[in-house]
Amino acid sequence: MSNRRATKPVYVGGVKIGGGADVTVQSMTKTDTRDVKATVKQIHELEEAGCELIRSAVPDAEAAEAMAEIKKQIHIPLIADIHFHYQLALKCLEGGVDCLRLNPGNLRNEDQVREVVRAAKEREVPIRIGVNFGSLPPVGGIGRTRGFSRHMDLVNQLPKAGEAQAGEYSVVDHMVATALWEISLLEDQDFDLIKISMKAFDVPTTVEAYTRLAGMMPYPLHLGITEAGTPMAGSIRTSVGLGVLLYNGIGDTIRVSLSGPSTEEVTAGFEILKSLNMRKKGAVLVACPSCGRADVDVVKLANEVDGLLKKGDKEITVAVMGCEVNGPGEAKDADVGIAAGAGRAVIFRKGEKVRVVPEAEMLTALMEEVENTPVPSGD
Repeated sequence: MSNRRATKPVYVGGVKIGGGADVTVQSMTKTDTRDVKATVKQIHELEEAGCELIRSAVPDAEAAEAMAEIKKQIHIPLIADIHFHYQLALKCLEGGVDCLRLNPGNLRNEDQVREVVRAAKEREVPIRIGVNFGSLPPVGGIGRTRGFSRHMDLVNQLPKAGEAQAGEYSVVDHMVATALWEISLLEDQDFDLIKISMKAFDVPTTVEAYTRLAGMMPYPLHLGITEAGTPMAGSIRTSVGLGVLLYNGIGDTIRVSLSGPSTEEVTAGFEILKSLNMRKKGAVLVACPSCGRADVDVVKLANEVDGLLKKGDKEITVAVMGCEVNGPGEAKDADVGIAAGAGRAVIFRKGEKVRVVPEAEMLTALMEEVENTPVPSGD
């Protein structure tokens, strides 16, 4: 994997973003923010799942007021998601939020943005410039509020990544120009507590936008594929897009946007990072997909093991294999592994065969070895 892109660190609450820190995993609440009890409950569930930053939508004054109370009852940094009304950002800052997300497509009045920046600077609260294909400013209307309707913006007529002819203005050009406009607006006020996102549903457009902007400025990048879809399809789409960027050293914090429980977003985020050896949170399961060579119901066994591993946070690699072809090799390469055969299974620990057990006892025996295997401290 390529070396990580060097970025200026930004602190969201006590969490370091960029500057060589681990890529963090965040999510967004799906509750009505005005319902403090429900929102806090969901955030606590996310904390339990390992979420490191949480963002909540702030559509009106009641939601902005609720953010202050929510902040008091949670343990991870809280980010306010602001779109049309700058007063909501000011109210959230007064309530103690740890970061703002401002959408430069929906909040384009420079004087209003400057007022928010002044208040954020006083409190040393970072701002994420959240560029999103679905809410870009009108073509020709970046930073302009008069004479440009959001509903006649011409953005959807711009060519996407790979479609533009030489010299033709593209969606990526428009996304980058939008980000640079607000970056300059913040920098003009000597404000550099900046994070940036460049999200689209189209993966090539997203990858090109992030890649191009990454070479233009020093700020950390929040990665995501917007409105990615249902848990399975959305996780795949996000993994492809974010995997390309992360492998090339681009990205400092991620959110997987799924039409499903927020906890699944967190799980998917960590799995993406674990697959690139960028984080080691929790167990890694290596599992045989099963085929006609399998002598046991390896799919059932793998799912049972996966369920048990998710109940803990031990950083360990466990292999569940179902035949003699790849089984012994993969099992021996893991911290703990099982190679199951007809009527019996061989259990390995750190490459050494430790037990041969009857098929009926293999799940219990495997989990005993998982429990008894020490994990290096990493010091």
